[in-house]
Amino acid sequence: MARNSLFALVAAVLVAGGALWALQGGQPATTPIPAANAQSSGDVDTSGIAEMTVGDPEAPVEVIEYASFTCPHCATFHETVFPQIEENYVDTGKVHFVYREVYFDRYGLWAGMVARCGGADRYFGIVDMIYERQREWTQGEDAAQVVQNLRKIGKVAGLDDSQLDACLSDAGKAEALYALYQKNAEMHDINSTPSFVIDGEKFSNMSYADFAETLDEKLAE
Repeated sequence: MARNSLFALVAAVLVAGGALWALQGGQPATTPIPAANAQSSGDVDTSGIAEMTVGDPEAPVEVIEYASFTCPHCATFHETVFPQIEENYVDTGKVHFVYREVYFDRYGLWAGMVARCGGADRYFGIVDMIYERQREWTQGEDAAQVVQNLRKIGKVAGLDDSQLDACLSDAGKAEALYALYQKNAEMHDINSTPSFVIDGEKFSNMSYADFAETLDEKLAE
């Protein structure tokens, strides 16, 4: 598929009447974004997309999480498991934690655009709110309502209308975000969320006890 086709399918967004609309020929916003578009992801410049991380980059163990903002299991992980990992492994300098967004649907892509709207300093705070309010913001009669729900989260985080308008209408960034997701997902064979790559080894969702056991094993190597 040509680069322009990827742009039209994924990144053609605009702000109309204060709401984001996808120019998808009338397709529902929750329609999965076709994986076939991955073949043109290599043509997209993704150098401007920042990697979102917490912890010491020189920590002995690296954890990469692949998660979707519309995934209930991801929300549960961030509400129950991640705080313990952060306290016991990230804050103690043992783990460098990398968070990578997965876009299985358009709602997840839009949520990612809002999360990144406040820059790296506000990113994880907005991510927490997106997961905490997942059941609320994903509900709506149409795509415009979902976008308005996401805008409310952005405003609680301190973003104003002009900032949100600019972020949600940035088609080039949407294209780059999706292309980077495709590159990373192909590299680590990601087909479900949450998935984790711990020092190069892929794992599926785990309880905190199993996660801690795995991290301790990696730290002992």
